[in-house]
Amino acid sequence: MFKLAYFLKKYRKQTLLGPLFKLAEAVLELIVPLVMIRVIDIGVKNGDAAYVYRMGGLLLLISIVSLASALVCQYMASIASQGVGTELRKTLFQKINSFSHAELDRFGTHSLITRVTNDVNQLQLAVAMLIRLVVRAPFLAVGAVIMAAFIDLKLSLVFAVVMPLIALILFVIMNRSVPFFKAMQKKLDAISLITRETLEGARVIRAFSRQGRERARFEQASDELAQTAVNVGKLSALLNPLTYAVMNVGILVIIWVSGYQVYDGALTQGEIIAFVNYMTQVLLALIVVANLVVIFTKASASASRVNEILETTSSIQSQTEQPVAPRPDAPLVAFRKVSFSYPGSRETALSGLDFTIAPGETVGIIGGTGSGKSTLVNLIPRFYDATTGAVQFYGTDVRQYPLSQLRGFIGIVPQHAALVSGSIEKNLRWGKADATEKELLSALATAQALDFVQQLPQGLKTHIEQGGKNLSGGQRQRLTIARALVGKPPLLIFDDSASALDYATDAALRKALARDIRESAVILVSQRVSTVAHADKLIVMDDGCIAGIGTHRQLLETCPVYRDICSSQHYSGEEAQDE
Repeated sequence: MFKLAYFLKKYRKQTLLGPLFKLAEAVLELIVPLVMIRVIDIGVKNGDAAYVYRMGGLLLLISIVSLASALVCQYMASIASQGVGTELRKTLFQKINSFSHAELDRFGTHSLITRVTNDVNQLQLAVAMLIRLVVRAPFLAVGAVIMAAFIDLKLSLVFAVVMPLIALILFVIMNRSVPFFKAMQKKLDAISLITRETLEGARVIRAFSRQGRERARFEQASDELAQTAVNVGKLSALLNPLTYAVMNVGILVIIWVSGYQVYDGALTQGEIIAFVNYMTQVLLALIVVANLVVIFTKASASASRVNEILETTSSIQSQTEQPVAPRPDAPLVAFRKVSFSYPGSRETALSGLDFTIAPGETVGIIGGTGSGKSTLVNLIPRFYDATTGAVQFYGTDVRQYPLSQLRGFIGIVPQHAALVSGSIEKNLRWGKADATEKELLSALATAQALDFVQQLPQGLKTHIEQGGKNLSGGQRQRLTIARALVGKPPLLIFDDSASALDYATDAALRKALARDIRESAVILVSQRVSTVAHADKLIVMDDGCIAGIGTHRQLLETCPVYRDICSSQHYSGEEAQDE
């Protein structure tokens, strides 16, 4: 947790003044039993009502000042805790956005969400308790013992017996509870994963009538979390009865012993009441300490998870922020004996890739499921880095480019048509922030999306729900294609981005791309032969290797893998010639 202390630097004033005000409240609280001694031993004993009223006024004043101190401390604790939480979430979100695909795969979306939400909430609570109670509770416990010793040193020895017993009870219970608190955080990750999968896959779950299975899966995860919480609850349930039993025995001893002292005149009734009050203060302070141990134990587990994110360095880094001058005489993209393995995997996903793509060239990449098509194109914008070999862009290794410059050269349409909540116009401007309306409409026309957008009541201003849930799959894909086209980058990558389009729309899209973006190179990744057959060059992938490179006709004659794909789709050479 100390590694996160620098987030408190902006809130030094609150961190220092808050505990001071809480300390003032504790001091006043320790004074109250002393005032009560005088009320009982002087006012009540002598029947002096005026004196009782004066002391009552003093108690009221102490209460008001204590309340004011507590409110000021609470206000400062709120500012500091919420501020730290906000800064921490911003830092985590920024850090997560700097991760490459490898780090995102490693942590998992469900775990990252839990860390940004639940774990940060635990740390916020820890900061608030740090300011409010970390100073007050120990001071109150020690102060009560000291004040009792001033009243009667021998009788205060009861505290020397009671406090270690209560502390031992707290230690045993907390020590057994700590592992459960750590386990609960992991179980929350599991629930987050199941919830996310169920909500995102709701349509598929209903289509296969798997609601019962998913419900049982969620209930199992919830029951495991609940069982862990119950185990903690059972231990915590012992806390109050045991500590109060020890305290009550201590009070009985105080009353028993002090009774003889009162009879002998060594103690007064007011001093006995003060002793009982101080005993109660000690107990309550120790219980607060126990709760602080629980809170900081949870926060410690959360802090280690948050630090794991903050200390993780992305495997994809810009080696320089200075723009690299492209070499116009070089191929736009070149793979030089590239091999790649996913982090932690012993198997090679890509092996020995060697080919070039010229500016303005249309290249189709085809192969069976798992052949490495998407992995190949992910190496160009450096979503992953090649394990061996080099991927070059304009003759320069992509690792030499600043990431912002490299990815500015590339327009990507991913397999999953991802849109953000907001207007259609807002989504399209991701490709070019200052694009004119004419440019947006031109991109929509090329992407075969202009007709349906113009039919919408608000056109470009139409609101898109989260993930584009208010659009069909084909509409979402066409909008993501238009988004990539807006900036007119030198390279466009379509990663199986026409899977939701019918054949007529797919064919119209390919013709529009050939007509409207002649200056840009295009990479078409698909399992459909009809989508890539017209390309200037085809790359056939098979089990991570290149099985063949050439035109549709050449590959039909020389590449058995390509012939098998065409045969399975009943595709002949005439269709490519017609197009």
